[in-house]
Amino acid sequence: MPEFASHANGSPCWVDLMSPDVDGSKAFYTGVFGWNAEDQHDDEGNRIYVLFSLDGKTVAGLGGQMGEMEGMPPIWNNYVCCDDIDAVVGKVEAAGGSVMMPPMEVMDAGHMAIIADPTGAAISLWKPGNHIGAEICNEPNTWSWTELMSRDVDTARAFYEQVLGWEVIGQDMGPMGTYWVVRGGENGGWAGMMTMPPDVPEMVPNHWATYFAVEDVAATLAKINEHGGQTVQEPFAIPGVGTMAVVHDPAGGNFSVMQPEETG
Repeated sequence: MPEFASHANGSPCWVDLMSPDVDGSKAFYTGVFGWNAEDQHDDEGNRIYVLFSLDGKTVAGLGGQMGEMEGMPPIWNNYVCCDDIDAVVGKVEAAGGSVMMPPMEVMDAGHMAIIADPTGAAISLWKPGNHIGAEICNEPNTWSWTELMSRDVDTARAFYEQVLGWEVIGQDMGPMGTYWVVRGGENGGWAGMMTMPPDVPEMVPNHWATYFAVEDVAATLAKINEHGGQTVQEPFAIPGVGTMAVVHDPAGGNFSVMQPEETG
């Protein structure tokens, strides 16, 4: 099982969900993925966060939405590990992006910031303290991939290359066009980028999407529907990669599930 005691500088390292219904989201994701959920409290006993785990290892997080997010569906946030978060944030505006939240200390867990690229897609930065990020990835029922969906991939790609130092390589996917992969790691890359499909409504903004690996897409979709979610895009095969589907949780939070293609 791919377990992590640390994450490389510049690599995606964590995902968490901001939900308008924390208890409802806890019930859905524990029911679908078999996760355990542990509430985190402040000194006054107020729940401030939820850590999801699998086999005793952290896999994802969950928090309530802030006031300005009222009325929005849940959003999965993707985090990139930064050894020097201040230096990264200092490059954002010069590269055409914006700082949505400057670096802040999250108790003894670490430091975080939120930035947006020039196309408006937001991504979070994480400088680890006691919390390194996900302790298991790329296994069934864990987070496995982070992907930018953008209507201007070239502009976004140049931004991340400048700000995060990523090396982004294009792969010819035939009729699907060019798929861009952030070089790094042992899972075929650190992250991906692709042009937003033309059939996606204009109201859907450029965004970073979150994928979870599963053993059986059909069985997972059945669980998702059983627990109040819905299938947005039926399963389809990506040659050399696997079979994926796009879904919503009961409150409308979007994510994808991927059954990796069998090898050997």
